[in-house]
Amino acid sequence: MRGIYVHVPFCERKCPYCAFYSRAADRHSVEGYMASLIRSIEGFGDKVQADTLYFGGGTPNLLGAENIAEIISSCRKVFVLDNAEITLECNPNSSGLALFRELKDCGVNRISVGVQSLDDSELEFLGRLHDPAQALKTLEAAKQAGFDNVSADLMIGIKGQTAEKLDASIAELAGCGVSHLSVYMIKVEKGTRFDSDDVRSRLMEEDGLADLYLAVVDSCERHGFMQYEISNFAKAGMESRHNCKYWEREEYIGFGPSAHSFYKGVRYCYPDDIDGFISGNCAPVITDPSPDAFEEYVMLGLRLRKGISLEKLESFELPVSRYRRIISLAERFAKAGFCSIENGYLSLTPKGMLLSNSIITELLYD
Repeated sequence: MRGIYVHVPFCERKCPYCAFYSRAADRHSVEGYMASLIRSIEGFGDKVQADTLYFGGGTPNLLGAENIAEIISSCRKVFVLDNAEITLECNPNSSGLALFRELKDCGVNRISVGVQSLDDSELEFLGRLHDPAQALKTLEAAKQAGFDNVSADLMIGIKGQTAEKLDASIAELAGCGVSHLSVYMIKVEKGTRFDSDDVRSRLMEEDGLADLYLAVVDSCERHGFMQYEISNFAKAGMESRHNCKYWEREEYIGFGPSAHSFYKGVRYCYPDDIDGFISGNCAPVITDPSPDAFEEYVMLGLRLRKGISLEKLESFELPVSRYRRIISLAERFAKAGFCSIENGYLSLTPKGMLLSNSIITELLYD
């Protein structure tokens, strides 16, 4: 089943670490974006089934419930949205009980809150516009509005973070009714305001970050959040259905500037150009006309804790020598504690996930 992604390129203020496409919201841009977005959705030629709709950004809640409702309505005109998971990302400083109630009424049933940290100094370093109390209040408001599927983001890698402090934060989030956690290791992206030696000096070294990551995996699982992907943890049955489509190589269709798609075997995206999108001079461009199904299956599937099926690997009809080489390497990695081969699946351990890029590269290429 397919997923629908809507990129909302507006923020109240861009976070210094963020490399996603967004800019400050103003009435003219929002109106132009909405008009062009609705045209794009309703002009989509195929009437296909989808079971997820994801509003990402940017800060989607800045559109307001009325605009979100209009987008959902347009998607329902074009796509058959059966039993759909409809997720909206939001920030604590711009969300509250009234908005959540309106979002619930218009069909949103999953909220993802950009908490990032429950420490004042860390939030200041990350350039966030909320404090810990606002984050917790936002989570409580989502629960009060009737959302039982709430995700929270956390960021790790700042010097001074400890396993004990993060365990306390995870326990507090669990106590707020959060059912899903996304835990990201801070990366300095080129061209962001974080791209400086001063910032790098305030981030953890690789060895310390690796130890912290493994401690967080243990902490999440002790509090009932089981790891199902490198950065994602969920209570039983509360995994992100939409994001799993990316890792399981299912189809998804994106709308809005910077939105990516994988549809009918082709990968394409809208350019990072909101003005061009509004004017109608910004058609999607093909980024890969024929992606390699085997390579993508390995690269994406090994991000998941369940890993990749050996039976599925054989179905790609690889040369016998190449298949044997992959199994031989996997057995070597298993002896080192980086992966496991069990019940017909090859998967990375949490320790192996720290080296996933290197391991995947070695498996795929001679």
